[in-house]
Amino acid sequence: MALKSGMKKLLGAAFFCAALTGAAAAEPPVVVELYTSQGCSSCPPADEILARLAKKPGVIALALHVDYWDYIGWKDAFARPEHTKRQKAYAAKAGARTIYTPQMVIGGIDHVVGARPMDVVDLLGIHKARPPVMQLTARRVGEDVQIDGTPPVPAQGALLVQLVRYAPEQTVAIERGENAGLTMSYANIVRDWQVLGEWDGSAALEMRVAAPGEAPAVVIVQKPGPGAIVAAARVK
Repeated sequence: MALKSGMKKLLGAAFFCAALTGAAAAEPPVVVELYTSQGCSSCPPADEILARLAKKPGVIALALHVDYWDYIGWKDAFARPEHTKRQKAYAAKAGARTIYTPQMVIGGIDHVVGARPMDVVDLLGIHKARPPVMQLTARRVGEDVQIDGTPPVPAQGALLVQLVRYAPEQTVAIERGENAGLTMSYANIVRDWQVLGEWDGSAALEMRVAAPGEAPAVVIVQKPGPGAIVAAARVK
């Protein structure tokens, strides 16, 4: 049985990589949020999946480390209470009573256990098959970011324009807690999630905001709640 189980895992991993390769070329990108923690023993496989997704141009993969695992002996230096608050808001909107790690939220609406690669691939395929409702670009102009977007068709109502900045990669030696002894490499660690303003979508989006420093960033246009992500773009 061990051989069969191991073979299933190998085949699953191979299919996951192949599926991602096929999905990566499509645009616009799909946003994947991983709610994770260095103190969660179930999270390393999901962290690895997110690291693979982070390399795909058709996916904007973001790791939001939560703080509710910090009490068990290891404080996650990447954890932010606002990440926990965002995850709770997703759960409330979905009618869920609890939150958990590892959880992936895809496109702002679909929730899945982050360590289930084939479920992630299936949902990515569904989101990529949907036609875009607007065009969105974001580019650096000195220390600023210029954001431009077309009015969504069909109209989406009030939308939030958000700027997310992240660290591309960081390695951590975990000394205590459930993952004690592991050295983990984390990808696309969210450092700041800023709501720039509300946009009604009736006219073109034109916005310039300060974004000093070299940290990579993405712009996300999303229904309040948080709800469905209408568009996203990497800052170039």
